[in-house]
Amino acid sequence: MGIFKNRKVSRVSAPVTQSANRHPFGILDGYVPLAAPQIKLYYALREAVPVIDAAVFKLVRLTGGFKVECDNSAAQTAIDEFIQSVPVGGNRQGLSAFVSSYFEQLLTCGTALGEIVTDTDGMPRALFNAPLDNIELKRNENGFDIDIYTRDGAEFRKVTRPEMCLLSVLNPEPGALTGCSLLKGLPFVSSVLLKIFESIGANWERVGNLRFAVTYNPKNDAVDRAYAKDRAMQVAKEWGEAMQSGSEIRDFVAVGDVQIKVIGADNQILDSEIPVRQMLEQIVAKTGLPPFMLGLSWSSTERMSSQQADVLTSELEAYRRILTPVIRKVCAVYLNSLGHSCNTKVVWDDITLQDEVELSRAELYRAQAEKIRRGE
Repeated sequence: MGIFKNRKVSRVSAPVTQSANRHPFGILDGYVPLAAPQIKLYYALREAVPVIDAAVFKLVRLTGGFKVECDNSAAQTAIDEFIQSVPVGGNRQGLSAFVSSYFEQLLTCGTALGEIVTDTDGMPRALFNAPLDNIELKRNENGFDIDIYTRDGAEFRKVTRPEMCLLSVLNPEPGALTGCSLLKGLPFVSSVLLKIFESIGANWERVGNLRFAVTYNPKNDAVDRAYAKDRAMQVAKEWGEAMQSGSEIRDFVAVGDVQIKVIGADNQILDSEIPVRQMLEQIVAKTGLPPFMLGLSWSSTERMSSQQADVLTSELEAYRRILTPVIRKVCAVYLNSLGHSCNTKVVWDDITLQDEVELSRAELYRAQAEKIRRGE
């Protein structure tokens, strides 16, 4: 006989707690700060909050267009044709289309990856924006360079031609191989905002689809108490028939003390303007765009001041400094394949955020100041 024998323990039923997501974007509630880059989370964030999605596209468009200048006329003609007609992803054309998708991925994920697709002769024929789901970055053995690996079934394989890959990161942390998304820090704020919107929607759904509480109060005599259940069932039946959906309007007739109240009629809906604005202020501050550019009217004067224009211009110029090496590399690879070794220069379009009247006035003031300096 064993010392430690199995004892029959009576099973006690434990309560099971079930949790459900209030809003359809439950991935935002599972956000863990300081975790690995969560690509699906950031794209779900853009889909859940339209202001964030609009801000990303607005930044892409505000960055503006560009042109590439060469010191060789033959190379200039070739590169102009390449910039205008290079296929991108099989459904678009032009280097600008590639840069727009590249920049959008950079803002959303913090890391952007592209590929220069060549033919059998090594001639660049197309550009491709690579999704980051099947990509892994590793530090090279020399401790400095970065190797790119792609998923091949259950394992990752190193790319065979890394010189044809384009990689950019946004605000990387020290020692990190990947960048930080522009949306970093917004999942919690957006989750609170979605909860407020979900509560508002639920409240308005209840207001539009009323629920009633029908109460039958029997009297103190013995007859009413004896038939209280039967009369309650009769009241419920008559009320249900009167409230049936349909075009026919029916009356509800009851005998005795019957009270009808709307469920939740005494409750007061909380004012959501202030908390919603506080959440949106955090989102707008993260994007760096003025509120009126995102359709938010928070001031009586919906114009951009010169200080705001200067700040936004500096933000856009910082993004341009990240994209310029990518454009130069694409052009250099194409020109080298043609036998040209000339230097290239990326010239961006001027950023015009002020009104034309303000620009003209500033130009007039500069001309007057120049005239005064000359002593005319």
